[in-house]
Amino acid sequence: MASEMSTREAYGHALVELGKENENIVVLDADLSRSTMTRSFAAQFPERFFDCGIAEQNMMGIAAGLAASGKTVFASTFAVFASGRCYDQVRMSIAQPHQNVKIVATHSGVTVGEDGFSHHSIEDLALFCSFPGFTVVVPADAIETTQAVRTAANTYGPFYIRLSRPKTPLVYADNYRFVLGKAVTMRGGQDATVIACGLMVDKALQAVDDLAREGIECRVVNMPTLKPLDEDAIIRAAEETGAILTVEEHLQHGGLGSRVSQVVAKRHPVPMSFLAIKDFYSSSGKAEELLEVHGLTVEGIQEEVRSLVGRKG
Repeated sequence: MASEMSTREAYGHALVELGKENENIVVLDADLSRSTMTRSFAAQFPERFFDCGIAEQNMMGIAAGLAASGKTVFASTFAVFASGRCYDQVRMSIAQPHQNVKIVATHSGVTVGEDGFSHHSIEDLALFCSFPGFTVVVPADAIETTQAVRTAANTYGPFYIRLSRPKTPLVYADNYRFVLGKAVTMRGGQDATVIACGLMVDKALQAVDDLAREGIECRVVNMPTLKPLDEDAIIRAAEETGAILTVEEHLQHGGLGSRVSQVVAKRHPVPMSFLAIKDFYSSSGKAEELLEVHGLTVEGIQEEVRSLVGRKG
């Protein structure tokens, strides 16, 4: 595998392999199969692929119906449409009856870039984590995406898997195995813990390598499953490092930081900081430019860690 790959590309490859293994899998898209990479499945299994057109709400209803008929359904579109436009349909037709639908959304966060803030999906984790019974996964790279998609296919119930548009570095080796609901300690350290998800995991790893040269040793934890959350990993981080920074390409409320802080506040309070998208909508721009606007950079992580360690006393 190349040194970098977009998580949406990995999703397309994983769907084809799953389609070969399980004829019960069907895939739906909303006129975006070239972008979501479901076109690879469509080419090989046209009888099990349904393009629902620019009708995302209807697609969720169709997905629920197919799942109620015994199918394992993957439904894909951009994250902004899956979460915002379809919220009521997902709630009524998928979440409440607990249907076996896997919503795999691409083009999440602000790294959609030049598409503009109408397409920046920065509220989606808060919305999908609000559904009782939903599993919510944010893979860190293409390798973890492949494993997460396979796990979703083999686990009954509704899933939301959040994928990104740009190519991103691989943080795992080919032999990595994703375990649903479990965090992964990527690097050890005793001064503070950085808990990240999605494409911010790579930036966190870069940031703490530089901090180590300053004498600040940070633990890095990848939290790919936001729901159910690995509470034990969070508490170990709090007990053993005494400070936690969360990093995510999502609004600063309702996502990873909110979920982690609930656990910390209830079970083992320690100083915390939250690096996320500020409470405003960005303009159009290149992905890295927009990440910089919100401080979601290697330097931004380092600055937050230094401040957090200072507060720790």
